[in-house]
Amino acid sequence: MSGKIPKTTRRSFLELSAKAAAAGCILRGHSGPAQQRAGKRDGMVYGVQMFMVRHQAETDLAGAFRAIHDAGFDQVELYPIAYKHPPATLRRILADAGLASVSGHFDYTGPLSGSDMSVEYAQGLGLQYLVCPMLPEDQKLSLDGFRKAAAYFNQWGEDCRKAGIQFVFHNHCYEFKPIDGSNGWTVLMKETDPKLVKLELDLFWLVTGGQNPAEMLKMHADRAVLVHLKDRVADAPTSFIVNDAATSYCTELGKGTIPWPALLEQARRQGIHYAYLDQDETRIPVEQSMKESRAYLRSLAT
Repeated sequence: MSGKIPKTTRRSFLELSAKAAAAGCILRGHSGPAQQRAGKRDGMVYGVQMFMVRHQAETDLAGAFRAIHDAGFDQVELYPIAYKHPPATLRRILADAGLASVSGHFDYTGPLSGSDMSVEYAQGLGLQYLVCPMLPEDQKLSLDGFRKAAAYFNQWGEDCRKAGIQFVFHNHCYEFKPIDGSNGWTVLMKETDPKLVKLELDLFWLVTGGQNPAEMLKMHADRAVLVHLKDRVADAPTSFIVNDAATSYCTELGKGTIPWPALLEQARRQGIHYAYLDQDETRIPVEQSMKESRAYLRSLAT
């Protein structure tokens, strides 16, 4: 799932990052007219998780970024497929496409996983949030697997804190599967430090896992710093498995049953500043899908 960056020494990696930072390319805290175009309203900025354009990004990363910008967004949440480049190069590709980024997903395992290279790479990009989107399959099966992840997240979160970055965990639905009288979510919330491990709440996956997204936002107001957006068709069943069947119930914002006006207003009130469109699968061309969801978000601001 992760891309690979060119082989390089730690020294050359850090030198590249430092030179780019000195050149004023860091994307942290991007603001101004571009941010307003991205949908800034009452402190909320809308962007796209680049997983939506993963197929195009495999062969044309710059074109994938331009498609996000052409759909009306100026923020992108990065994904490992983009990490084939040194941070300075990736920032230049983003800037050329008219995009900024404050958040990126980093795999639990892989060449940029853990609290070593991932933190350095995120620093080089000027990210505010380093997000782990998924646990390994074997750790989803037992409470001990989730306990192992919790300990790992605490260490990862501490290393992020030292680097001036927030570590964030992104939920799906598997965390809510009943296991031995509990579930993985309960373990993660109990055994991670809320000061070190924040949350990116994917509201679609919360509903898929049988949860009330408004209650989850409220319950985890001290941790929720980002949200993911995709709508859910009527009569979609509850599931604890992330697979093609579950993602087939995704649809564009405003076409499904999730009450976006109330949830986005709640997120804003709780101080969440970034919301990312993240529709895993689309029945229409992804470029059209992004534009339709963007139009819906604009309609909420009128």
